[in-house]
Amino acid sequence: MPNVIHRGSCHCGRVRFEVDAPARIEALDCNCSICRMTGFLHLIVPASRFRLLAGAEVLSEYVFNTGIAKHRFCRVCGIKAFYIPRSHPDGVDVNVRCLDRSTIEAVEITPFDDDQREAATAAIAHLSHDPAN
Repeated sequence: MPNVIHRGSCHCGRVRFEVDAPARIEALDCNCSICRMTGFLHLIVPASRFRLLAGAEVLSEYVFNTGIAKHRFCRVCGIKAFYIPRSHPDGVDVNVRCLDRSTIEAVEITPFDDDQREAATAAIAHLSHDPAN
């Protein structure tokens, strides 16, 4: 299935972005503490398929534990629309809940078990790699 351009933003609209992904999205629902508490629904893409259009100046960054994941959120409204994930530091993880619904045909949600992080990460290792490169 070819990719479409999905547009997304934080709640206040200051942070805006585009991501190239299928119209039928395969999302991950992680049960780790931060994802569970924020309700983040994951769409991991290669960095080359993500474009920040506006709002770099209002992004704040939060890191914890290993310091590899770069949790970025709008410091005006507090929404984390995307971040750099620990499992795929060469990609971008977009919150499906922050995408404009007009370009989404369907969302299939697969659980990601953080208690089995190594196996779960290995199963999705391909997501941040661009097959065109």
